[in-house]
Amino acid sequence: MNFVELIRFAAGAIVAHPLRSGLTSLGVVIGVAAVVMMTSIGLGAQQRVTSTIAGLGSNLIIVQPGAARAGGGFVMGGAGTGMSLTEKDAEAIARDVEGAVAVAPVVRGQAQLAAEGANWNTRIEGVTPDYLIARDLTLASGRMFDEREARQGRKVLVIGQTIARELWGEQDPVGRRVRVRSVPFEVIGVLASKGQSSFGQDQDDVVLGPLQAVRSRVVGRRLRGDVVQTIYVKAENESELTRVQEDVSNVIREQHRIRPGDEDDFSTQNMASILEASQAAVSTFTILLAAVAAVSLVVGGVGIMNIMLVAVTERTREIGLRMAVGAKRSDVLIQFGLESVALSLAGGIIGLAIGVLGALLMARVGDWPAAVPTWAGPLALGFSMLVGVAFGAYPSWRAARLDPIDALRRE
Repeated sequence: MNFVELIRFAAGAIVAHPLRSGLTSLGVVIGVAAVVMMTSIGLGAQQRVTSTIAGLGSNLIIVQPGAARAGGGFVMGGAGTGMSLTEKDAEAIARDVEGAVAVAPVVRGQAQLAAEGANWNTRIEGVTPDYLIARDLTLASGRMFDEREARQGRKVLVIGQTIARELWGEQDPVGRRVRVRSVPFEVIGVLASKGQSSFGQDQDDVVLGPLQAVRSRVVGRRLRGDVVQTIYVKAENESELTRVQEDVSNVIREQHRIRPGDEDDFSTQNMASILEASQAAVSTFTILLAAVAAVSLVVGGVGIMNIMLVAVTERTREIGLRMAVGAKRSDVLIQFGLESVALSLAGGIIGLAIGVLGALLMARVGDWPAAVPTWAGPLALGFSMLVGVAFGAYPSWRAARLDPIDALRRE
């Protein structure tokens, strides 16, 4: 028999039993759909994490008070818990660290804003003009306060888009007055919109004011002297990031008179290392999801084997008759192998379509990045064919090994 006739016989056997064929392919359908959807979820998570970290600013180093150190079964001085950073540290970094294009000390707190009968509770940050450069922020209208206004602690604010909308609606807020904890401030600028972060935080719900004014008039007694809560340092380029981070640490250690071998009372992180660690974690999570989903492909392959073994039993007389009229054992082997591969491949195509549609639907409903990998199609179809060959081999071999006389005697 030629190959075309074998394909025709295999297709005829599949069409003749549509319910059985559908149930045989169901496991592969579920397995391929699960692998595609889980992989898409993992890649979407990776894109979301990447965009969130990138939104903090490029080539950015974050310096926080306190040092995370585990010892003796307990944790001491978690990052951000102390008050060891000052404006003098930021000045020393700007003066002594080569390649630091922007150094921005920050204090922050929560405050109630009121203007023209409307009010809104938000976070307020006391910053310097370099903050916009360090965090890659731009203005939609107005201007940023200058060094003189920052040094004098002038009562001026730059607000986010959410604040402008909640307090003034469609009106231009630039030049208007707003009370922050009963202290009057003037709005001089509005930040360009950044939208929500991947963690659901509204990045436009923020107010920026001069460091001195916010620390003395809003944050209050929680911070004494020239203490700051965070220092953002922007490196000139990514290749200099590690070197600048080391120089920043050395400068602060000198400022704090920390002796060699002693524990730092601050911590530094750069966005590149945070991004790398986050992507590694998400990649591991993606592989785990795909591996779990791939188990269903194996289950689908076992289902194909079981159904094909049943089919061999049911079609014993047919096999015996065909071999009696001249069909070779290799013809029977190839026919049953083609049936197995065709069922598995059909399941792979249907599963791929369901997986892609499911990934797009989840992205739409959950506001999640749609990230179906380009290799999903070839891999899903190739793996489904492999499943068909691997799990259809034994039933095909059994069919080919039947004795024609015994097969014809079978009732």
